[in-house]
Amino acid sequence: MSREELHRQGFRDEAHDLLAELEEALLTLEAVPTDAELIGRVFRAMHTIKGSGAMFGFERIAAFTHEIETVFDLVRNGRVGITKDLLDLTLAARDRIRDMLDEDGGDAAGEARSEDILRGFRAYLPAAGKAAAPSPDLAAPDPAAGEAARVEQVWHIRFRPARTIFLAGGNPAGLLGELGELGEARVVGHAEDVPEFSELEPELCYLWWDVLLRTAAGELAIRDVFMFVEDESLIEVGLVAESGEELDEDGYRRLGEILVARGDISPKNLEEALRGQKKLGSILTESGLVSRENVDSALAEQDAVRELKSEKRKDEAQTTIRVPAEKLDNLVDLVGELVIVQARIRQAAERSTDAVLGNLSEELELLSDSLRDATLNIRMLPIGTTFNRFQRLVRDLSAELGKSIKLLTKGGETELDKTVLDQLNDPLVHLLRNAIDHGIESPEAREAKGKPRTGTIELSAEHSGGEVLVRVTDDGKGLNREAIRAKGLERGLITPESQLSDKELMFLIFSPGFSTAQAITSVSGRGVGMDVVKRCIDSLRGSIDIESTVGTGTTITVKLPLTLAIIEGLQVRVGGEYFVVPLAMVEECVELEHSREETGRRRFIASRGEMVPYIRIRDWFAVPGTAPAIEQIVIAHLASGRLGLAVDQVIGEHQTVIKSLGRIYREVEGLSGATVRGDGSLALILDVPSLYRSVLSHRNRTAAAGG
Repeated sequence: MSREELHRQGFRDEAHDLLAELEEALLTLEAVPTDAELIGRVFRAMHTIKGSGAMFGFERIAAFTHEIETVFDLVRNGRVGITKDLLDLTLAARDRIRDMLDEDGGDAAGEARSEDILRGFRAYLPAAGKAAAPSPDLAAPDPAAGEAARVEQVWHIRFRPARTIFLAGGNPAGLLGELGELGEARVVGHAEDVPEFSELEPELCYLWWDVLLRTAAGELAIRDVFMFVEDESLIEVGLVAESGEELDEDGYRRLGEILVARGDISPKNLEEALRGQKKLGSILTESGLVSRENVDSALAEQDAVRELKSEKRKDEAQTTIRVPAEKLDNLVDLVGELVIVQARIRQAAERSTDAVLGNLSEELELLSDSLRDATLNIRMLPIGTTFNRFQRLVRDLSAELGKSIKLLTKGGETELDKTVLDQLNDPLVHLLRNAIDHGIESPEAREAKGKPRTGTIELSAEHSGGEVLVRVTDDGKGLNREAIRAKGLERGLITPESQLSDKELMFLIFSPGFSTAQAITSVSGRGVGMDVVKRCIDSLRGSIDIESTVGTGTTITVKLPLTLAIIEGLQVRVGGEYFVVPLAMVEECVELEHSREETGRRRFIASRGEMVPYIRIRDWFAVPGTAPAIEQIVIAHLASGRLGLAVDQVIGEHQTVIKSLGRIYREVEGLSGATVRGDGSLALILDVPSLYRSVLSHRNRTAAAGG
């Protein structure tokens, strides 16, 4: 990839983040249409996309966004009101910008769509002879409040670009022009770094600039101008003055303060230059113009402001680095290999009598554990970034179905591995669509039942031990057990004689092709959705639980591991083969004597007052050898039931670095991966949900056959 394309890709990544922020701000703005800060966020996002797009060759995006930015500048000034139509139009524009980011060139249909959207925005411009009137439920911002929020300030910006900015596709002149669009700018260029002609490299930039900018845009808008060059360039932004402040007669700070603040002179040199002068406080007190106490009070105020500015600079110094996901994946893989090697070294040290080797093994274990935790933590992201995407889904889908629904989110700060988050998006989409279509009633039906006309869906997340619980809760009509049973009979999933628990009955909704919808619509009725949820959650080694009360609502809880790279497992042995059961699913281990085993095709063991089905791992995977007289049964707990796994020996807990299976073994039922043991041999990771489904399917077939 060329340098130019690399920078263009960097713009695409940043622009997608800005579009996500833009959508969140617009959806929030619908609830609080007079919030000046939200309006400013929308304007700044558009402004940054426009300016950076022009810099990196996305002229179509820049031209398209410019007209939208113009309308929201009028909104900022209180001259145009926020309406639902304007928000719908802006959301459509946001989607169009996203499409343009992914296009190599514009097609006729796309250009026509762009023109339709821009035509809608032009209707809000004064030149169109009209401005949008606020709808009854969405009021216009108060112009007075808008002016109060837009206090003009004077900022000093020092822009010292990287010498190689031209090679990276940057244009300092364009950035200075962007600053000029924010307000009244005075630019002072510095040429002292330009070398002699014989040493000058024409592709390098030797100039740098100081800019005094009078604007109401704020610091964030200023820094947004330099978004794509801030990592390589020196960018200093400082507040000089604010309208209404008491300034010196020249409207500025003292010369020495300015030079020191900019780093042009050291405080020590300034102090030496001013040493011959008396301090102002001494002059004033000696002349009797002011008391010593007043001077001390003023000095205390100076100290407080100085401390505040020092803390602010410290906060601003904290930066983040954007790293491609594949680099993080590679790092996690390397740490996984290190954990395996460390386990082998520990095993060798345990067999050795060398005390030095034992101590080194312990130190290596501590270091590898710390490195593992730190590396996995790098890939952890707050689930709130995923939750925020669904506000738009709920808004659009509820409008399509003629329902009034609000989405509440809780626990957005809960962190999950990025790989888990990426795969969680589709299951949550299907769960939300199901809650909107099947769960929440129409406003009229809710009103008739004494419920609020607006339904509520809550999306929440919380940590639970080494797992994360994600819940989708609605206050709708709940699951209709009779309709589910009837559809199960119709599709042959159960027989009239089937005795299913309430939990097993509700879990029929996850069967492929299952749907209780009376008609096929654009949202539901084809039986595709909930089975996708089950498959995706199973592939993440998670589980699902359902709680539903008729007339009150439904809660679906998804239990997920924090990471897919390394898990805690229970290592077991069958013959000469080793297996790993995910420890989060293990409930208990019990013994099974052959004399107590039930005969026939059905195998059950009594555990905690109920009969739990179990399978022999030896028989399931055709492991050669004879089972011992007393076998161990690992009882695994899933949301839909419990399952016993009969093994020869339970070895103990084992930190499992997961390796994917090859294509030949990937479809083997009952396996989800493999890991390397301390002695270098392999252990297979059991897919407990898959094994449970097989047992349940066998029971249903047996019941249907009358066995």
